[in-house]
Amino acid sequence: MAFVIKDGCVSCGACEAQCPVGAISMGDGKFEIDPAKCIDCGSCAGACPTGSIEQG
Repeated sequence: MAFVIKDGCVSCGACEAQCPVGAISMGDGKFEIDPAKCIDCGSCAGACPTGSIEQG
């Protein structure tokens, strides 16, 4: 199951830089993960300073 970015996102971009498949992009006020591209590697979750990324 793909990772998801929760409401605690502060739009810092740390997760986007860590995604090896380019599944993360800026959405409406926060970053979003495209579940069709996400490979469930968890790199984004490890990079998130607010802990706002969880496996969905």
